[in-house]
Amino acid sequence: MRQIIALGGGGFSMEPENPLLDNYVLKQANKPVPSICFLPTASGDAENYITRFYQAFENLDSSPSHLSLFKPPTRDLEDFILTKDIIYVGGGNTTNLLILWREWGLDKILKIAWEQGVVLAGISAGSICWFEEGVTDSYGDKLEPIKALGFLKGSNCPHYDGESERRPSYHKLIQDGRIQPGIAADDGVAVHFIDQKMTRVVSSRPNAKAYHVSFENEVIEKELKTESLG
Repeated sequence: MRQIIALGGGGFSMEPENPLLDNYVLKQANKPVPSICFLPTASGDAENYITRFYQAFENLDSSPSHLSLFKPPTRDLEDFILTKDIIYVGGGNTTNLLILWREWGLDKILKIAWEQGVVLAGISAGSICWFEEGVTDSYGDKLEPIKALGFLKGSNCPHYDGESERRPSYHKLIQDGRIQPGIAADDGVAVHFIDQKMTRVVSSRPNAKAYHVSFENEVIEKELKTESLG
């Protein structure tokens, strides 16, 4: 079973007092104390971000670790990754994340891990990266399309309600044919895919939603059934 959990926003980095989404991610490994490895590549391996990850997951039923590409713990990254139950990718610069992963061969290793049943999850850049395309601010203050890993079909837009330009920019890019139709997620929402099929949408916030956005003579925004974890 191949699983990906794409967070539009939320989790330990945005809701440190609300562990609902992080606990949901942990449960998908179906183990009492799953090993979860944080990839903070998109943030440039920011020390504060790594510290917050450990503070959060050491208080949950998990065995946390992290992988730095700036200070790698081993030469055998494949062995390191394949021993984990869950890979959790942090937010930041999606372009830099993809460039570094490809240079280190981590994109191929993560695909092997996914195919072998390791749960993949991530927020923001760590959500976009799994799709064919996404909406990113990696290049500056303007939102633009980006090609990603393509484990999941279509495009992805996180922070759909959390940043004022996200929704109109995503609509315009789809309308102009610059990006494929896809899934948009509010902050506090996780979209769960099993074998590339969207199976569940869950939320840590009462009114947060996810949407399928497409274009047929006009932009069509279809609200997806979202289950509250609260």
